[in-house]
Amino acid sequence: MKVLLIYPKFPDTFWSFKHALGFIGKKAAYPPLGLLTVAAMLPKQWEKRLVDLNVTSLTDSDLQWADLVFISAMAVQRSSVNEIIAKCKEAGVSIVGGGPLFTSEYEEFYEEFEDVDHLVLNEAEVTLPLFLADIEKGHAKRIYRASEFADITQTPAPAWDLLDMKHYASMSIQFSRGCPFNCEFCNVTALFG
Repeated sequence: MKVLLIYPKFPDTFWSFKHALGFIGKKAAYPPLGLLTVAAMLPKQWEKRLVDLNVTSLTDSDLQWADLVFISAMAVQRSSVNEIIAKCKEAGVSIVGGGPLFTSEYEEFYEEFEDVDHLVLNEAEVTLPLFLADIEKGHAKRIYRASEFADITQTPAPAWDLLDMKHYASMSIQFSRGCPFNCEFCNVTALFG
């Protein structure tokens, strides 16, 4: 199986750091930690490539190579996600969506994401193994959900070999998940505890 992991482009907002990054000769602030962690959870024999649209572009040859496209995104990346979905559908590549955007908004925006073949929601450590088992049997479902939170001590190290760190200004390291606070404007506790 050939898996193309695509991280959508951030719009020109505070979070993109677009204007500041030029001063230090970098293309993006941080690598896509979640998607790299998902890559590490995929079967070892699967071929994997990463396309971070914040540092490079998505080509037709990328899509022709792939059997599956995995997209992980935050809500602010929605516009780029919709462009990726359209390109994948045009190329005839199956799409697996996950991450905060799909987990928190798939019910509200179900029609917007109807071209996503599989939604692997909530904690990938819990739902991804279920998806992988079903795809191995040849009958993957459309939606995988879980109510429990992951034990991140069991989470593998991200697949750092899929990217070139020279494009990034900084590095993220995950040592916990969730937040002890419950701010009304934030969905972190709903997603990660």
